[in-house]
Amino acid sequence: MAWASAQDLFNQRIAFGRLALVHVIMMAGDTLVTISLAGSLFFSVSPTEAKGRVLAYLLITIAPFAIVSPVLGPLIDRSSQGRRVLVAMSAGARALLCWSMSQHLNSLWLYPEAFLVLISSKFYVVTRGTLVPEMARSDQFDEHTEQVGEAGWPLNGGEQKAGFAGFNAQLTLLGTLAGLVSGAVGAGLLKGVGATSVLVCASVVFVGATVASLRLKSPTAAARERTIAMTQVERDVHALNPLGDVEVAWGLGAASVLRFTVGFATFLLAFGLRRAHAGLGWFAVALVLSALGALAGLAVVTRLRNTLAESTLLLMALFATALGAALASLSPSLVTQTIFAGWLGVCAAVAQPSFDAITQRHVAPGAQGRTFARFAVRQQLGWVVGAVIPVGVTLSFVDGDRLLALLTLFAALAYVMGRRVARR
Repeated sequence: MAWASAQDLFNQRIAFGRLALVHVIMMAGDTLVTISLAGSLFFSVSPTEAKGRVLAYLLITIAPFAIVSPVLGPLIDRSSQGRRVLVAMSAGARALLCWSMSQHLNSLWLYPEAFLVLISSKFYVVTRGTLVPEMARSDQFDEHTEQVGEAGWPLNGGEQKAGFAGFNAQLTLLGTLAGLVSGAVGAGLLKGVGATSVLVCASVVFVGATVASLRLKSPTAAARERTIAMTQVERDVHALNPLGDVEVAWGLGAASVLRFTVGFATFLLAFGLRRAHAGLGWFAVALVLSALGALAGLAVVTRLRNTLAESTLLLMALFATALGAALASLSPSLVTQTIFAGWLGVCAAVAQPSFDAITQRHVAPGAQGRTFARFAVRQQLGWVVGAVIPVGVTLSFVDGDRLLALLTLFAALAYVMGRRVARR
């Protein structure tokens, strides 16, 4: 999978290759922003003071979706050409905002600027979800045209649909690798020079993302028509059921529970390490294991996507999370909890590309922008609610892990029974 992802990344003649390059640069920039804010909001103050700052930051992470979902989602759906411009605008805005944040790290201006950065970041995430099937279709139309000399690809078949989970996994893999590299660079800058230098570096990275975004390929006429056109039946179905097919609705619930788990476990570990006066090395190990776990999870998705349904992969992620949390609660130590962070990285990496593929498969192309925006709101809300609990309430590793084990086990059983009853 890694070799195939690298081949697509360096093949800038295809539409997906250019999208992969944009995604790599975007994820590198977002990682640098996260490191700079962590250095200024979390590590530079006492654990008690950090709680207030982190709570304020978590609350503003929800607000961007109030803008992205109702306003920008329909805008994404109405124009396939405008999506490339919007991606470029997202990158350009972050380039300017990161430079401004570097000048206001000790000022109240930092919070509204961080809010605007989050809006731009989430806007890109939503737009990327609609670009994956569009770029895949464009490449298939181009390939088919080269082979038979005329346009017209049978989009009702399974070839391009079966590949959505693989495309999502490839982007996530490349983004994770970019995050590892940029994270190492950012951590070095943070320790050696300070958070200001990290934000300046992020600003430069987003300038590169802006340039790369302007190189995104426009879809072929046939692919563009398929992407933005909706039949009357599709409009009626979407109006009656905005969540889409039963698979999408139950998949959203499962994916949101896993996002809750990630937010909860992240801050349970972070404040547990702070209370134990653990050094930065522990945080670094946890991040590395989480990233390695994500790479392993993406490899699982890529190898099994043609063998198992995405819903099955999502269910496996829930059960695996419950099992990992239960085992971690039996030996509540820093080592065990750090290893659990890596295991959770595996489960989350299996779940998210699978749910994205379910959405891309069952939601009409002309409604995917607003749908991804709506779903992003719910998943981010789950992450924030999960994160707020260990920030606001002091929990031991044992109590936290037991809570996660019970929650994810219940969610897995509900997912199985809910889909079965709904299908009947």
